[in-house]
Parts: sequence; C-alpha cells; structure tokens
Amino acid sequence: MTRWPLYLLASLAATPLAAAELPPKASVADVIKASASAEWRPLDPASTLYLELPAGRVVIELAPVFAPRHADNIRALVRDGYFDGLAILRAQDNFVVQWGDPDEANPRPLKTARAKLDGEFTVPLKNVREFTRLPDRDGYAPQVGHSNGFPSARDPKSGQAWLAHCYGMVGVGRDVGADSGNGSALYAVIGQAPRQLDRNITVVGRVVDGMPLLSVMPRGPGAMGFYEDPAQRVPIRSVKLAADVPEAQRSKLEVMRTGSASFKAVAEAARNRGGPWTKVAAGHVDLCNVPIPVRQQGS
Repeated sequence: MTRWPLYLLASLAATPLAAAELPPKASVADVIKASASAEWRPLDPASTLYLELPAGRVVIELAPVFAPRHADNIRALVRDGYFDGLAILRAQDNFVVQWGDPDEANPRPLKTARAKLDGEFTVPLKNVREFTRLPDRDGYAPQVGHSNGFPSARDPKSGQAWLAHCYGMVGVGRDVGADSGNGSALYAVIGQAPRQLDRNITVVGRVVDGMPLLSVMPRGPGAMGFYEDPAQRVPIRSVKLAADVPEAQRSKLEVMRTGSASFKAVAEAARNRGGPWTKVAAGHVDLCNVPIPVRQQGS
C-alpha cells in the first residue's frame, strides 16, 4: 500500500474543492437592451432642473411627492434666478458637493421664494402611490424599494415614507432647526450612501445625468470640505427649469419605470450576478446599489 507523506496529506486536506461555476445570467445591460419602450418615462419638464456649470450640465429630477413645499420653493428660487452666479461651496471627500450663497453675513435676498419651511423629512405613506419593494433586509428602514424612479423607504407601523440618501440624491442644507432649510443651499451625495441622514434632512430629488461633473470636484481643504479661498469655488452659470428652456435645448432623457418588469429584472441582476466572471453570487443587494437606468429618449 502506498504511504503518502504526512505533509502532503495535510496539504491536500487544506485545499478547498473548486466551486461549481455559476451559470450565466442576464446582466443589467442585457435587461436594459431587452426592455420595452413603454417601460421608460420622460422627465417631467416642470420637475427637472438644469444646473449649468463651466464643465457642462447637471440634470436634477425633483421629487414633489416626497417634498412638495420644498420642490415649489426651489422652483421659485430658480425662476427668480437665485442660483445664477452663485457657486459650488463645498466638496467633502466621500460625502457631498454643496452649492449656494457663500456670503452668510449678507446673503442674496429672496424674491418670491419663502425664507423658512418646515422640514419634509417624511411624508404620509398614503401620499406615495407607487412603491416597488426590495425583498432584502435593510438596516435603516422596515421596508425599502423604489418610488417612481427614486430610492425610498417606509415604515408601515408609523405610516411614513421617505427618500433614501443614496449616491446622487439631492438634499436641502440646513442648520440645527428642522425649519432652517428652504432649498437655497443644496447638496448632492458623491460618496458612500450616508443613510444615517435619512429622516433628518429634506431630500428633494436626485441627479439623473452629470454626476461625473460633481464627483470629480476638487476636495475642499477647509472643515467639512468647504473651499477656504473664493478662487477655489466653481461658479454656477445658471439653474433653470427644463420647462423654461426651449425644447431644442432640453436634455432628452428618460428613466426606466421602477414599477416595470424590466426594473425588477434589473434589481435581480444586481442581486444575483451570474458567471463566469462572478464566482460567488451575493443573493442580496443594498438599496443604494440598485441602478436606476437613464437613457437618451428613443435609444
């Protein structure tokens, strides 16, 4: 009988068995390619902002269902030209880019917009008619999913719903008071989703196009990423409502309907990736890691 050396037997025992290769599955790109045109919706011009920077356009979709008063106030600010000529004030690494008036001592006067608004951190659950729930457990809310193109959360016991602080979401800067933000200072999340902010800040929408223009902003050297030297600030050329921009100059974008069969397939593709590149399927997806597809109309 052949006797194997003890060191070789130990080595063989420690060698894991090769895992079976995962079968191929449809990717997010495959799902998008196979989706039907009816599964996409155009952006509403009355709820779409164009933030024009020297490097290009950032397109923001407002979410009036979740923050109706702030959405209205932001529309008033924009139509009054409030943001035109102001600046990107802050770029904090792995957190947010913020814009607004750099002069807190002598702020730009308001015209038709309101100076104070109560925080819209949550809304009654009954106000949010569309919700496609994810089956995965979430540490910040009893239920999470998507509502008409926005990552959202809800608590059936309290009867409240809210938007989640995922990458690209746009929120209203405020001071300590819950009523100290009116939409004149806005930020976009550019880093790891700060979900601890959920239900503590009014979230008014999300960036649907142009995130690279914000995410590559030079990080501010000051506390919380503020630019200490005014020369470091990036000027805002203008902010306009798409409804006030001539049709030919609008960004022709559409968002996949998050209540559609194709979007459910997108979430599943993100949850369980197939082989051969993937070796271990997670079987789970974080709310903020489910992509919400955006494309040029008719593509």
